[in-house]
Amino acid sequence: MNRVYLETGPKKVFACSLDWPGWCRIGKGEEAAISRLMDYVPRYRVITDRAGLTFEPGDPEVVTRVPGSATTDFGVPYEVPGLDLEPLPGAEAERQVAVLLAAWDVFDEVAAVSPEELRKGPRGGGRDRTKIVDHVTEAERSYARMVGVRHKPYKSPEDRAAMRAELTGVLSRPWEPPLATSWPPRYALRRVAWHVIDHLWEIEDRV
Repeated sequence: MNRVYLETGPKKVFACSLDWPGWCRIGKGEEAAISRLMDYVPRYRVITDRAGLTFEPGDPEVVTRVPGSATTDFGVPYEVPGLDLEPLPGAEAERQVAVLLAAWDVFDEVAAVSPEELRKGPRGGGRDRTKIVDHVTEAERSYARMVGVRHKPYKSPEDRAAMRAELTGVLSRPWEPPLATSWPPRYALRRVAWHVIDHLWEIEDRV
């Protein structure tokens, strides 16, 4: 089953997979968002292949809808659907963490071989490569705090590795309600993976 939820903002809609972290796309309306999500199956499969997982999602089934906000329109899947409060068995947590680890690996590899100066957007905007990498790295520290993982600003690559190891250790555990952190693990996995993958695809598209 390809379970999808829709987050509807005033102008745009996110279509997000409930079971494949980071597979989320935005469009101007429900049909456009779902169509764009499915268009990205081959690109998302690059990450699942790296994780050693079979990714054949089938037709999407919208299982719930959540109201969004201006943050949705800005381009961030921000709202936490109620289904994210379902228990997360250990085997499922480990599978989703494998996707996150693969996303980090692919992002780092693509960034390493991409030029510093990336093509600008139609209005001349957009970060260059180093600023994208720094943005992704710093965002992870703030995201990690939402599940109780706290690290000071990095002074070395080893500091980042230590934070990621602690974060994935937390997210690999089986989880059941009640919620004791700001984000439930299912949402944390989706949000962290989405941010990495979204900027991975941005770099690829702007090279």
